[in-house]
Amino acid sequence: MSTLPAKSFVLACAALLFTAQSTLADPLDPFKKLSGSLDIAGGTAHIPVMKGAAQEIMQANPAIRITVTGGGSGVGVQKVGEGLVQIGNTGRALKESEIAKYGLVSFPFAIDGVAVAVNPNNNVTNLSKAQIKDIFAGKITNWRELGGNDAAISLYVREDGSGTRETFESRALDKASSTDSANVVNSNGAMKTAIARDPNAIGYVGIGHLDASIKGVAIDQKQPTQEAAAKGEYPVTRLLYMNTKGQPEGLTQAFVNYIFSDNGKALIIKAGYIPYAKK
Repeated sequence: MSTLPAKSFVLACAALLFTAQSTLADPLDPFKKLSGSLDIAGGTAHIPVMKGAAQEIMQANPAIRITVTGGGSGVGVQKVGEGLVQIGNTGRALKESEIAKYGLVSFPFAIDGVAVAVNPNNNVTNLSKAQIKDIFAGKITNWRELGGNDAAISLYVREDGSGTRETFESRALDKASSTDSANVVNSNGAMKTAIARDPNAIGYVGIGHLDASIKGVAIDQKQPTQEAAAKGEYPVTRLLYMNTKGQPEGLTQAFVNYIFSDNGKALIIKAGYIPYAKK
């Protein structure tokens, strides 16, 4: 298995995909004879990939209009289930009750990790799983208990229905809930903004959202990188899903297929995720 640093790993994957693209038919060809509208909503981790694909498709064929909005995994399920959008995105697997209620079909397309994140000026770089559980349970409340500054911890969590939250609480907290006193934010973007502005903050985001504005914290010395997530070394991972009401057809089917094409895989890698093979 490759031991390349995460950035080099991503660039190497992109180079391989570019080489593959040059020998295959244009993945945009299926859209040339299509027209109409496609609406997508749900998980915010999906947005960079969905918007990237939408832009490429609409540039290739202006007769197609694609809208992409967030709202979280719960919104994705509700909107696609009620026929308000054609694709509802989730950062978690569908529940059996959701499949039964709405007749949904899932298409996992990317592997993502969920990273514990702090302000870049925080000197804490590693936490044990036990410490993380105590922080989010409200038992550890000052950074000095973790080797940091003498300052109260500002705790941030995602809203109910968030796939990122469900993955984090399931994998990092062993299915425990976060304390009710935590600050609640409604997207990965809002979480990044909150942590970047608060020097004493701690929260969590999809690994693909880590950048210079926030700092990922290792869990038991396991670094939060997509390469580590893909290898199974990093413990807090998930799949990202597109979901449709019944089997997709027409423009919806073409879009789903595009995400699994070489073009789509390049967008997934660019967003910081690992492509997941279509089953």
